[in-house]
Amino acid sequence: MTDWSSLHHAYGTAEDIPGLLSCVSPNPDAPQWDDLWSRLCHQGTIYSASYAALPVLTRMARQRSPSDRRMPLCLAGAIVASTDQPYGDEDPRATYAREMSDLVKLTEEALQDPGLADDPTYVHLLAALLSFEGVEVWGEWLDGLNDEEYEVPCPACGSENFIVFGQYGHFSTTDSMYMKHATARRVPLRPQTPSSMDGLARRLHTRAEADGQSDIAHKLCYVFGHAQCADCDAAFSVDEAIVARWDS
Repeated sequence: MTDWSSLHHAYGTAEDIPGLLSCVSPNPDAPQWDDLWSRLCHQGTIYSASYAALPVLTRMARQRSPSDRRMPLCLAGAIVASTDQPYGDEDPRATYAREMSDLVKLTEEALQDPGLADDPTYVHLLAALLSFEGVEVWGEWLDGLNDEEYEVPCPACGSENFIVFGQYGHFSTTDSMYMKHATARRVPLRPQTPSSMDGLARRLHTRAEADGQSDIAHKLCYVFGHAQCADCDAAFSVDEAIVARWDS
């Protein structure tokens, strides 16, 4: 039995967490979800109560249909992915190994839900899956696929480049106001072809295609492709620059 009074979340003692968990509905707009997120994963920071909530979130996901388990899976994924742990460095994948195994299977099922077409939740679930599996970086950084942008430093000169792939085009630029049709230099990106992908890139692309997420699959070609610095013209791998930013 968890002694929630001995645990803490973003606003103090975690005594209120069991009540929130017991009454939250599958509706992602239910106010209790905002309350849980703000307490257990506040701006990406986690607390002693955050990991303690993982078995409850797992049980909740297990009891719900694939379309109704999205929120507990996404919250659990964000908790596991977080590296901002001011109250310790516990490894949830070791402490909650059985839950991680269940969460992987439950997320795999949820990703196949046809109702996720054109829903940004797909990317959040995909990131959660990687977090449960122990894939570093991408559990926190995959959401750039929804933003259609990554900001990374050029590995040669250090200039901040915006890697843009979506409604505004497919290019690198140093102008943060590129969406305002500014005249700053834009250098076209060089996407990777699916046939040349390997490792994580191939796995994610194949997964997105199999799940009917062709737009996400297309964006992954740019995330795992190449860019050219809009300042010094140095060519670099986009995914390697994303990982380097995370490691810095």
